Amino acid sequence: MSKYKELLDQIENLKAQAEEERQRELATVVADIKEKMAKYGITPADLGFSGKASSKSASKGVVAPKYRDPATGKTWTGRGRAPRWIKEAEDRGVSRDTFLIR
Repeated sequence: MSKYKELLDQIENLKAQAEEERQRELATVVADIKEKMAKYGITPADLGFSGKASSKSASKGVVAPKYRDPATGKTWTGRGRAPRWIKEAEDRGVSRDTFLIR
């Protein structure tokens, strides 16, 4: 077996050992955190946890349009880059509020 292959095998073994050790230590750390939270009356909200799904895992819903072009009926949510019809109107001095959907 080549020296390179042996080294790769050693790396994989060390990674597995490191993960096993992390799991063992993790249980101790979590128990310690829970103990301190109970002792001091700390809640997840005190730590900034809302209990809601994080933005990464939360599904992104459809955003209702906020602006409408009366000439074409095109809409824009107000997020991201402004569409051409809004920019052209603003260049002519028309306020963006003119296109608000009420």
